[in-house]
Amino acid sequence: MKTTKKKKNWTKPYHKHTRNLLYAVLAPYTKLRYNIEIVPFKEQGDRPYMIIMNHQTGLDQFFVAMTFKGAVYYVATEDLFSMGWISSVIRFLVEPIPIKKQTNDTQAVRNIIKVAREGGTIALAPEGNRTYSGRTEYIKPAIAGLVRVSKLPLAVFRIEGGYGVQPRWSDVVRKGCIRSYVSRVIEYEEYKKLSDEELYELIKEALYVDEFEFEGDYHHKKRAEYLERAMYVCPYCGLSEFESHDHIIECKKCGRKIEYLPSKKLQGVGYDFPFANVGEWYDFQSDFINSFDNDLHTEKPLYTDTAAMSEVILNKKKVKLKSSVKLTLYGDRITVDDEFEFGFDDTYVVTVLGKNKMNIYYGGKVYQFKGGKRFNALKYVNIFYRYKNIREDGGNGKFLGI
Repeated sequence: MKTTKKKKNWTKPYHKHTRNLLYAVLAPYTKLRYNIEIVPFKEQGDRPYMIIMNHQTGLDQFFVAMTFKGAVYYVATEDLFSMGWISSVIRFLVEPIPIKKQTNDTQAVRNIIKVAREGGTIALAPEGNRTYSGRTEYIKPAIAGLVRVSKLPLAVFRIEGGYGVQPRWSDVVRKGCIRSYVSRVIEYEEYKKLSDEELYELIKEALYVDEFEFEGDYHHKKRAEYLERAMYVCPYCGLSEFESHDHIIECKKCGRKIEYLPSKKLQGVGYDFPFANVGEWYDFQSDFINSFDNDLHTEKPLYTDTAAMSEVILNKKKVKLKSSVKLTLYGDRITVDDEFEFGFDDTYVVTVLGKNKMNIYYGGKVYQFKGGKRFNALKYVNIFYRYKNIREDGGNGKFLGI
C-alpha cells in the first residue's frame, strides 16, 4: 500500500518569532540611520495581505516589516538564493519566495498561491528593480495576474524620500527624511471585477512616485559620487563616460561638470545644464537609446570595462570563473576577453543587480559580472534591449530592461 508524502508548509509558526526578533534588533538602527517615519498599519487585523511596494532603497523590506505585524514572505530574485550557506540561513529564517528576474516564472506563481492558501502575507516590488531615475520604474503587466491568483486583499505600500536619502547609484546615506505607509487597501471582491488591464493600470497609478515632486534637502559631502553607475549619455557628446567626486560629476569627453545639489537638483558648473534633476536626464538618456541604431555599431566597441566573472548556479551558489576579464560592448554582442561572445540573438536576458553587477542568461546558464566601483552595468542592459526591440517590433518597443 502506497503512502502519500505529506507536503510541507511554506509558512511556519517560528517565522513570526524571527520577524519579532529582527524587528527588535533592526528597527532602532533603521530609524536612526534613515530617519524614516514608519506609519503603522493599524487596520491590519489578523488578515493576510498581498503587499505591493515601490522600490527605492536596499532596506525597503525592513520598512514593510516595521509596518506589518507577523511574518511577511518576500518575493526575491535568484541572486539572494545563490550565496551558498548564507542563502540557506536566510531561507531558514524567513523563507522568501524565489523568482527569476525578467522572466515568466511559473514556479514562483505556484509558490505565491501556496503561501496565500496557508494564510501567509506576501510582499513584492512589481518594478523588480530599485529606481535609477527617482521615479517608479517599468512594471510588467503580469503583475495583475500575480495579484489576482493570490485572492488576498491588496495593500499598496508607498515609500517616499528613499531616493533622496540613498539613490541606487550611491554608496552613502544622506541626511534627510523618508516616509513609508499603506496608502490604500483594495479588497479581492473589488479587484476581481476588474480586467487585467484595468488592474494593471490601477497598480501602476497607486505605486507611482516621482521623488522630484517632494521638496526637502538631503545632505552629504559625497552627493554625486558614483552617479556614473546610472548615467552614460551626455547631452552634448552622446554616448560617453563620467567620473564623479564628492558633489560633482564630470563628462570625460567634453569636460563639462554637473553639481548634484542637496535639493536633488542638478546645476551646471559655469554653464546652464539642460536638466533640472536626474529624472529628466535619465529620460533623455532613455530617449537617446530608444533612437539608437545598434547595427551601426557592430565593428568598433561602444564600451570596454573590467569585471570579475562568475557562474551563478541558480538557488545554490556562485562559482568564480575569473577574477578579472575584459568586457566589450558592441551594438549586437558582449565579448569576454575577446575570446567568447554573448550574441544578442542567442542571449535570453541581460539584467543589472544592485549597484555594479550584471547577469547574462545564455545557453541555459547564468553568468555574473561584478565591476569596480564606477562600473555602469545599465548601459549593457539598455543596449541589449534596444537591439531586441529593433529585431522584435521594428524599434517601437520602449522597455530598456529597467
